[in-house]
Amino acid sequence: MLRRQMPKGTMKVTVLGAGSWGTTVASLVAGKNDATVWGRDEAQMAEIRDQHKNSKYLADYDLPENLHGTADLEEAVAGAHVLVVGVPSHAFRATLEAAKPFVHPWIPIISLTKGLEAESMLRMTEVIKDVLPGRPVAALSGPNLAKEIMAGQAAASVVATHDLEVAAALQAIFQSGLFRVYINHDVVGVEMGGALKNVIAIAAGMAEGLSVGDNTRSAVIARGLAELSRLGEAMGGEAATFSGLAGLGDLVATCVSKQSRNRYVGEQLGKGRPLQDILDEMNMVAEGVKTVSSVMQLGEQYGVDLPICGEVNKVITGAVTGDHAYRGLFAMQPGHEAEPG
Repeated sequence: MLRRQMPKGTMKVTVLGAGSWGTTVASLVAGKNDATVWGRDEAQMAEIRDQHKNSKYLADYDLPENLHGTADLEEAVAGAHVLVVGVPSHAFRATLEAAKPFVHPWIPIISLTKGLEAESMLRMTEVIKDVLPGRPVAALSGPNLAKEIMAGQAAASVVATHDLEVAAALQAIFQSGLFRVYINHDVVGVEMGGALKNVIAIAAGMAEGLSVGDNTRSAVIARGLAELSRLGEAMGGEAATFSGLAGLGDLVATCVSKQSRNRYVGEQLGKGRPLQDILDEMNMVAEGVKTVSSVMQLGEQYGVDLPICGEVNKVITGAVTGDHAYRGLFAMQPGHEAEPG
């Protein structure tokens, strides 16, 4: 269906969200497509359009000269053959609602956002289906640090949608140079891997902030992978997905990279800083902070014990400090490795 409906030749691809990752994806697709990035900040969009820079998020990198920036949502969306949504989870639904009058009825919509809607606990592709029903939906996820990709370093990602023909068409749009894109039918697994790893990254960051050592951090990452896999599989995801790019791959990158926002939040919490002070100094969203509450509700709904996520939630809500959370985790009596704890 998608291949028949899409025009031949150059695609018109619009990315909603001009943060570091949205701008990077727009830059990737601009290599062989007509690409537009939309953001609310007029000055930022003018800089992208006229100076080929996004100094707020990617100051050290030049953007493609053919990448168009606009703060006019109708201009951005009305002519798009493919719509990519990279705004934070808390703004995801409102952005889609605002774009809805201008979105063609047949175009595919791809989520870049690794989070859950707080009120409903829906995944982002579920939000897309709710607001814009009847269109092909997909998620693009993986260990994708924007600045490394902008620097031309090799990276890989996964585009997930139930229709593999649609996935193959999107794969051709997103793949560019050393940015490799794989396809997957497991939308639940890919989205939950992306959302849950942010919570585990906060825990790994706390280990670094507390200077408890790489052994401890490695244990948290490994047990965190088991934890996110249990919940993801309970929700319908497949085990193989959680050991792939959108699971283990993304988890490792987010837990260890100095570029990771969620790891940074955890590190600062481990050092004893108040959460609000940490968030106030950041110009990008750490999705794990908002996701952890939904994760705990989903764990209860599906009967899955989530000890690491539970301790992160206590720290985020101010119930305990980071060092107290770690004492609690490692005071638990370990059982079989396949079990929680």
